[in-house]
Amino acid sequence: MKDQDHKPHLSLVGEPQAPTPESIDRPCFAVYDQERHLEGRLYRAGTWYHGVRQSGPDEKAIPVDHWICAPLHIEAETVNSEDGSIGRLLSFHYRGRRIEWVMPMEALAGKADEVLKALMRQGLTIEYQQRRYVAPYLASQHSPELVIATTTRPGWHESGAFVLPSRVIGGDNVRFQDSGRAVNLFTTRGTLESWRVEVGRYCLGNPVLILSVCCALAGPLLAKVGVHGGGVHLVGDSSSGKSLAQLVAASVWGNPGTFAASWDVSKGGVEIEAASRNDTVLILDEIKRADPKRVQEMAYAIANGMGKGTMTREREGRAKLTWRVLALSSGERSLSEHAAISGNSAHAGAELRLVDVNAGTRPFRAFDEVHGMTGQEFHRVLSDTVAQHYGHLGPAFVEQLVEQPDRGRLLEAFQQLRERFHTESSQAGRVADRFAIMALAGEMAISLKLLDWPIETAASACRQLFNEWLARMGDGNAEDRQILRGIADFIALHGDSRFSNIHAQVADTTVRERAGYFEVDFDRRFYLFNSPALAQAAPGFGADRIVRALVTADALAKTDGDSKVGRRAKKYRLPGGGSARFYVVDPERLEKEGESQ
Repeated sequence: MKDQDHKPHLSLVGEPQAPTPESIDRPCFAVYDQERHLEGRLYRAGTWYHGVRQSGPDEKAIPVDHWICAPLHIEAETVNSEDGSIGRLLSFHYRGRRIEWVMPMEALAGKADEVLKALMRQGLTIEYQQRRYVAPYLASQHSPELVIATTTRPGWHESGAFVLPSRVIGGDNVRFQDSGRAVNLFTTRGTLESWRVEVGRYCLGNPVLILSVCCALAGPLLAKVGVHGGGVHLVGDSSSGKSLAQLVAASVWGNPGTFAASWDVSKGGVEIEAASRNDTVLILDEIKRADPKRVQEMAYAIANGMGKGTMTREREGRAKLTWRVLALSSGERSLSEHAAISGNSAHAGAELRLVDVNAGTRPFRAFDEVHGMTGQEFHRVLSDTVAQHYGHLGPAFVEQLVEQPDRGRLLEAFQQLRERFHTESSQAGRVADRFAIMALAGEMAISLKLLDWPIETAASACRQLFNEWLARMGDGNAEDRQILRGIADFIALHGDSRFSNIHAQVADTTVRERAGYFEVDFDRRFYLFNSPALAQAAPGFGADRIVRALVTADALAKTDGDSKVGRRAKKYRLPGGGSARFYVVDPERLEKEGESQ
């Protein structure tokens, strides 16, 4: 139930009608918005039950009138777009504000205590002694003529409207439905102009702050352009300013103190947080609070946009949570570094879905420009102002999207921007898509005069940070990069303890858990890996995939010449007798490939 002052009151045929002055057709319920004189009696404004009482079969019926509650109107029948459940749109006034609440019809089953709790919690005045009449009144009004859709998820609705808990942008026949107990994340304070002056202007010259604002604005564009979710991860030391950048992003949609979330949740909690911010932005502070064993799985879930399936008590499939968001994460460690704490190797796919952005070693740690202040002063000023002005930019941006529904022009603008993010591999291309959609959101907001930034400000900042990521991570295949790095690290750790000279006369009995041998050829040392050691060096990958990465990097120095995986190895005589096949790895090629990528 939310404040809906901006919506007109809906007049319905199915709404209970005031009795005529001549008589009251008892028994009945009636709603009077003002005082009424009926049957010679004054009835104050409210919802009334007009009944009769008879003490015996031959006695005259005595009229009974009970004031139940303040005027409570049944505006429409509702149909939930997710599960098809039926409800009623109720409305009343509290302290001059019009309040709406979508009541599920199933809530009237039993004693209907939850209905009373929800109505009273949101401000409806109910006569305590007559509270038992509220549920019969609501149940007695059958099938209002007007039928509207409801959704439990914010963001774009199939009707074309953008639904928020406290307002609907671009449509009047859809409402947000919740229990009335959830925190409204999309609140406002100040004005859009005050946000532009007190917050937006300080973002200029700061790529991390500009990217954060663009990330918050890009959510509504994901469905329009067809870009998958994912996000960016701001990496920097404690108190570097990365959390402030997240608060700036949160202020685009609501109160930064409540809109921003935390990594300190379970995987199911992340799904709930993402769904409650659908088509906007999911802000997750301090990755060190996340479970290292589950953090990569959570990154996949955020990007994939679908929660885990669950069952009802009747063993029927319950509707899954779904969402489309870009995530803005932060932490002192990268995603892969945090996952490594638990002993898990980094998944290349997870790193691509939540890419690292440098927010710690810039001229002023997370900032590049502090507008004539010291770093501490800049941080303090922006922290104060971002708490005073929020919640306007995101909805204003959506209003413009609703008024300009030409998807073809939007796709063309995205494609033009995307061409400026040059990549060669498809994996880096997906990351480029994400940075391009953020750049598009920022440039659109600039052209619509929602941001007082020069043209190209957003595109330049997003391209700069993308190029920094590309220079650091490379444009090659992420899985290849992970495999080669794992093998190089294995050699660095075990080069002399688990390998010995293949051309020795006798076996080296000091080697434990042998990984293979080495061979010196023209002052270059090649490492001869046996199959178990190669799998240990690149955990999570099969033999075919590891060998393919080595072949791509031209890191197999010697083979028997067959293209089959098993024949990519070379047969050697073993010290002390016998023979075996080994994968001959050139460590210099591993290093060169890593540098090139």
